[in-house]
Amino acid sequence: MGQQEKVPTSLAGAVSEDISASLAAVDAELERRYPGDPGTRQPVHTVYVPGDAFEAGTIRSWGDRALAALDEHAPDAASFAAALGLPDALAQDVYDRVVAKLRREPVEDLRIDFEDGYTGTDEDRDAARAARLVTEARRDGTAAPYTGIRMKCMESAVRDRGIRTTDVFLTGLMENGGLPEGLVLTLPKVTYPEQVTAFVRLLEAFEKAHGLDAGRLGFEIQIETSQSILAADGTAAVARMIGAAEGRATGLHYGTFDYSACLGVSAAYQASDHPAADHAKAIMQVAAAGTGVRVSDGSTNVLPVGTTAHVHEAWRLHYGLTRRALARAYYQGWDMHPGHIPTRYAAVFAFYREGFETAAKRLAAYANHAGGDVMDEPATAKALGSYLLRGIDCGALDTAEVDALTGLDRAALHRFAAPRRGDLTASAE
Repeated sequence: MGQQEKVPTSLAGAVSEDISASLAAVDAELERRYPGDPGTRQPVHTVYVPGDAFEAGTIRSWGDRALAALDEHAPDAASFAAALGLPDALAQDVYDRVVAKLRREPVEDLRIDFEDGYTGTDEDRDAARAARLVTEARRDGTAAPYTGIRMKCMESAVRDRGIRTTDVFLTGLMENGGLPEGLVLTLPKVTYPEQVTAFVRLLEAFEKAHGLDAGRLGFEIQIETSQSILAADGTAAVARMIGAAEGRATGLHYGTFDYSACLGVSAAYQASDHPAADHAKAIMQVAAAGTGVRVSDGSTNVLPVGTTAHVHEAWRLHYGLTRRALARAYYQGWDMHPGHIPTRYAAVFAFYREGFETAAKRLAAYANHAGGDVMDEPATAKALGSYLLRGIDCGALDTAEVDALTGLDRAALHRFAAPRRGDLTASAE
């Protein structure tokens, strides 16, 4: 190999060294604050069930009720597609995948609710019972991939109750075999970063009491108040909340109705596509970008119940809102009723099926340096890899068909979807 040609420069090497030294603190801050997406599965929805109503058969019951709704109001692919406006080319595939999903894994993320939805009279008992049932479901294989509780918030009127319920639930898990994988805690109605810090102190104390690894317990932050978006000093409070979580925040969840009401939006117009909702979610999205904290849309309160005409109308609304959120990179939302699950999965599956071939071929061309009619960059390859992995995780795509079109196995897809910091910049040079 020949000697590399020496090209003339004007600056001494010490200049680069000095600049690097001056940015060392920034480099470290980037690594700490913006580690990137964790690359793990993100559920497509969260189902909230009141703590006093939660039973061992709750998840299977939701799946069975969703299947019954299909049997009654859309018993075949054609009628389901007509109700939602699905293209004929996708109708049978999406319908079959929805039915299979409802039979196999009807709920991806279950939140046992001890906040707005809870009406029980003995919260200690219900929290302890929830811990026992969650443990039993893990043991017998009937649990959702993600499960946890939403406790009451850290405001003074309910703070002690929220702390106690968290303690009772987590202690119950420890006494029944330990903290399960997929455990999720949700802190609602956060208005000040100090409330997030207080919750961190609570989790730290629990970890120390049980000899757990520091940071074992993470949590989601619900964005339900105007103060969580814009603080009194004009700053984006939600960004400060992520920092206050000290690496424990796993998600930001938009609360459609509390946030809308906080802004004075009339009940008839409280929806996840209201301009006020779009503004809040855009701020959440920017604040969370690169931090490893994921964002989730809210829910609709229009239930698919009653006549077939009304059910179809509610289904179309839910389907449209879910597709709208997916296009805006909100890959998760809330579902409040078993009748919402068929349209949740139909929207998600159609989203990935429609774009699958194009995404797979673009990523394959990029990976093989084959060119094509789109000039993709490393950041776009990251998005393509993430898209395909999300589709596989939820059941919209099959691993074999992704492998066949991309020539990439899951490990290779993951390398594109979750590159280490610096990989994107280096590969673009």
